[in-house]
Amino acid sequence: MDFQKYFKTATSESWLWNVSKTLIQTALFWIVFLFFLPDLVMYIVGGSALLTFSPLPNLGIVAFAIFSVLGLWSGITMSVIGQGTPLPTDCPSKLVIKGPYRLVRNPMAVAGIGQGISIGLYFGALAVIVYALVGAVLWHYFVRPAEEEDLEKRFGEDYLDYKRKVKCWLPF
Repeated sequence: MDFQKYFKTATSESWLWNVSKTLIQTALFWIVFLFFLPDLVMYIVGGSALLTFSPLPNLGIVAFAIFSVLGLWSGITMSVIGQGTPLPTDCPSKLVIKGPYRLVRNPMAVAGIGQGISIGLYFGALAVIVYALVGAVLWHYFVRPAEEEDLEKRFGEDYLDYKRKVKCWLPF
């Protein structure tokens, strides 16, 4: 399937408009992927002893907060510096290699997966942690390649140089 037709560069250069759209997208992402779907996963597996463990609410809260800050920082950086949003239909018009993008190429994906794992820790729900990790695998093998192909087409050698220097998931 050709996903390239979905990638479109943002037309707005207004950082305030781009940040506003990014915050709305982030809120919708959090509601669907960090509230409804984990809740559905926990509902489906119920209280299965094989899929639960002693909740770690303090660790879950701290980790969720850290990953949330990373996600917001990433989205706002993309909006202000890149002059676009995280959505493929409203892509940044400039290559973003500052802020959290200096550390990893996909800090928003890292943040989202980390938030999902944090929710699993909070509730003691192994199934939610598995849900987050399955999301990571799906993103890595299906979304990332299309996104990287688009970035290479739009930014050429600058993107390829960035890709050689900065790792995808971990900064080390």
